[in-house]
Amino acid sequence: MLNVQNVTHGYGTRCILDDASFRLLRGEHVGLVGANGEGKTTFLNIITKAMQPDEGTVTWGKNVTVGYLDQRTTLEVGKTIRDVLRDAFAHMFAMEQDMLAMYEQMGSADEDEMERLMQDVGDIQEILDHSGFYSIDSRIEEFAGGLGLAEIGLDRNVTQLSGGQRTKVLMTKLLLENPTVLILDEPTNFLDENHILWLKNFLQSYENAFLLVSHDTQFMNSVVNVIYHVENSVLTRYTGDYENFLAMYDLKKRQLEQAYEKQQKEIAGLEDFVARNKARAATANMARSRQKKLDKMDVITLDKEKPKPTFSFEYSRAPGKAVIEAKSLIIGYDTALTKPLSFVVERGQKIAVKGVNGLGKSTLLKTMLGILPPFEGSVELDYYAEPAYFEQEHLGGSKTALQDLWDDYPAMTNGEVRGALARCGLTTQHIESQVKVLSGGENAKLRLCKLCLQKMNLLVLDEPTNHLDVYAKEALQQAVKAFKGTVILVSHEPEFYESIVTDVWNLEDWTTKIV
Repeated sequence: MLNVQNVTHGYGTRCILDDASFRLLRGEHVGLVGANGEGKTTFLNIITKAMQPDEGTVTWGKNVTVGYLDQRTTLEVGKTIRDVLRDAFAHMFAMEQDMLAMYEQMGSADEDEMERLMQDVGDIQEILDHSGFYSIDSRIEEFAGGLGLAEIGLDRNVTQLSGGQRTKVLMTKLLLENPTVLILDEPTNFLDENHILWLKNFLQSYENAFLLVSHDTQFMNSVVNVIYHVENSVLTRYTGDYENFLAMYDLKKRQLEQAYEKQQKEIAGLEDFVARNKARAATANMARSRQKKLDKMDVITLDKEKPKPTFSFEYSRAPGKAVIEAKSLIIGYDTALTKPLSFVVERGQKIAVKGVNGLGKSTLLKTMLGILPPFEGSVELDYYAEPAYFEQEHLGGSKTALQDLWDDYPAMTNGEVRGALARCGLTTQHIESQVKVLSGGENAKLRLCKLCLQKMNLLVLDEPTNHLDVYAKEALQQAVKAFKGTVILVSHEPEFYESIVTDVWNLEDWTTKIV
């Protein structure tokens, strides 16, 4: 289906891929894994021809159709969700129009022309029947329900959707198109637990090939049968699921370390012999022989252990016992999203907010913080509350990561800013890159770094694990666990929050919508 040979690519002095080769076979379910910034998105851009590699070739098989969901695809303005989803079958609607035109031509056709038209109409009709053209609307309803678009409403104009909702529309359209190769970049980021389960079942039974990038390791483990791992510019293939990859990767790493230690002992012994014997005539020949062996030796090198990110949130001072108090609160914009809510968030409480998308989880956070006014009722933040807020969606600008952080904390020195960013897992190349070209994970680390420099007693996180790699997720989990203050977080990953929260709020219990 796809053959990538000896691809090399870099940015300036930074090598992203070095002599990388990759093959995708019919029906393979491939997971592409690696830490943030290792080059997964670059690789996807190269194979989808959005970017030309410095060296190497990318060859797609004949008649292969590729469906690619990246994080920058846009929707046509003015259409409804249903219109967009019906576009997945545009080629079938065009065939139907051709068939109807042929029926009209039959009225004035001679015998030979009639026979040709009947043959063409029959061929088109057979293709439409085989492709399920006459059950398109029920397929749209099924897929839209599975990925949570039914709750939003298929007649909703796409211009009214949030970024996460737009992504869900694009993904649903892509799955309906049923390409021979599906490329999914972080597809679970804007899905809740129910919709992730639907997508998991869909991909498990998907007959065609797909290539998946995801930091949700449980999800990936359940749907892939091949792993490609990108690390230090090298792409390595492993057969099996994600757990098998981890075991094989660990074994390979340990074997290399053992071979390295054995070789280092041998080198030390040879160098010692040469140093002691090269000057003596009686042993000079043996010393030269050992030196030749040293010169010809293929020396094993171990890759430098990449520094893992660390996060730490700075507690300021104790607020009052009731950090947030809501009385008959209703959240919403033009219409109410919830029933009247009365609750108290107490000092030291750690709360996870969950629920299907579109119910207003982000709206709830912003209303509690006073960023949005209540639709009805009231919500009060304690006078001594010092909140820090991580937003779900955040577009980068043309400043470098270094300048972006420095502008927020001008009293810091250049070295202090660089050190803070490095602790959060950003390399020199990331630090000196424009924010808008950072990957989703690198962008999130930059914003978490800003929070780590802020004094707070109320930490509010909206889907903080989207785009973060495994190491960054673990570091964030530890930091939230260690934080002495109050925490409110929105997340669709129970494995991330279950061990660190004291309470779970399900917005489905409060919504006015039918779930």
